Amino acid sequence: MPRQSAALRILDYDARAPRSSHSSRKATNMAGIDTEVDAGVGSVRNRRVKSSNLQHHHDELPELPTPHDQAQTPAQKARRRHRDRLFGLLTRNEAVALAVLAGLGFVFVLGPASVRFCTPPPLDSSTSSTIQAAPRPAPGTSPYPQNTFAASMALNNSTGATSVARVYADVNANMPRSYWDYDSVNISWGVLENYEVVRKIGRGKYSEVFEGINVVNYQKCVIKVLKPVKKKKIKREIKILQNLSGGPNIVSLLDVVRDNQVSDGSDWIGDWSKTPSLIFEYVNNTDFRSLYPKFQDYDVRYYIFELLKALDYCHSKGIMHRDVKPHNVMIDHEKRKLRLIDWGLAEFYHAGTEYNVRVASRYFKGPELLVDFQEYDYSLDMWSLGAMFASMIFRREPFFHGSSNSDQLVKIAKVLGTEDLFDYLDKYDIELDAQYDDILSRYPKKPWHSFINAENQRFVSNDAIDFLDKLLRYDHQDRLTAQEAMSHPYFAPVRQAAQQNSTAA
Repeated sequence: MPRQSAALRILDYDARAPRSSHSSRKATNMAGIDTEVDAGVGSVRNRRVKSSNLQHHHDELPELPTPHDQAQTPAQKARRRHRDRLFGLLTRNEAVALAVLAGLGFVFVLGPASVRFCTPPPLDSSTSSTIQAAPRPAPGTSPYPQNTFAASMALNNSTGATSVARVYADVNANMPRSYWDYDSVNISWGVLENYEVVRKIGRGKYSEVFEGINVVNYQKCVIKVLKPVKKKKIKREIKILQNLSGGPNIVSLLDVVRDNQVSDGSDWIGDWSKTPSLIFEYVNNTDFRSLYPKFQDYDVRYYIFELLKALDYCHSKGIMHRDVKPHNVMIDHEKRKLRLIDWGLAEFYHAGTEYNVRVASRYFKGPELLVDFQEYDYSLDMWSLGAMFASMIFRREPFFHGSSNSDQLVKIAKVLGTEDLFDYLDKYDIELDAQYDDILSRYPKKPWHSFINAENQRFVSNDAIDFLDKLLRYDHQDRLTAQEAMSHPYFAPVRQAAQQNSTAA
């Protein structure tokens, strides 16, 4: 195909009708396998009596014990309402029996598939010689064990735990303002005529991507033509790429150019051009849908380790990627080269800052985004990596396949269970949207080994399961950091091979 100048090729591009990111994303994942992990839930749910059908019985039953009777925050009321609804999924006889026992002082512990009973402490020390009275709780604390159903329904009045990144929390605070203030970034514009477009290789919500060539040195490159977005967003991406320049497995920004000839008089970004373009190093990438099925077990370990190098580096520089997914991981398998690309959603981390939750692609969104928790940090990237890793070892792409953001959380809950989800909401005083009342039921945690089959068993080891389990946690502060992840036993073969290669060199 004859090459065109970048200026001419850009004229063919119509930025006035950008395609929805959701529609394009859906199209690119049509070949994926839906991860419906709890097909039997519906049949179980049909055998339950809804809480509305039990309502007329509730008036005659003793209330469940609640350690705190103070006023509750809206978030606490919402979680209480949702727990009440889940409790209403019990059969009529079960609900009556449990409520009566609760009135007598019994505590019931929610297990994976049933309700177990714990004997209550005697009302008086003289009433029993075999049962010891429970110690009196300290003022303001719950009298119930932490893992009881009563405790899970007892909502405190705190505003939630403070969330600060476990690592690299003060990187930007210790740097001069010029390091993270992208509004003041200085851009040295390159010469547009030095680059020619060869062919289109991709498109996204904010850009179109072309394979190109530098006509000065005849080196291949990638030309990312940005769609009309705020100048601030473009400056942020450029500043972040400048700060990460030379980092391990970070795609290299080679140049920034603009087409001064294209203008509609709108002056949409002041003295900037209508179509700024970013010039990147070229990676001979193979689409992950055709590449991943060819991987051996060691390949998965190797490339996840390489991706962790990039993540630890950007985190150490105070930067969250916020869009980790297979589409943004370029792999030249022949050269065993990996590059983390597309830093358009990346952001500088400042402890205590509330960030936009409308980041990352749906299948790789962390729970914090799905429950609108804005004080997230680098650990968001670790969830996304975990979801990506799960799809690689279990051969399910994507692993969590939600049809919407709310359904995405339901898909996650069907795997991780709802007990830990509510613990997470309680810890950070997060209010779950009312829409979940109708779509989120009570789910037990599903064992990771249940996803193993004849097709994927060669990729799944105890180390792989342990590594995955430490990434896919509701509580973002419980996830492995990138540095911790690289030290995991799962990567021992990769570290050993690297050491041997270093010794041989």
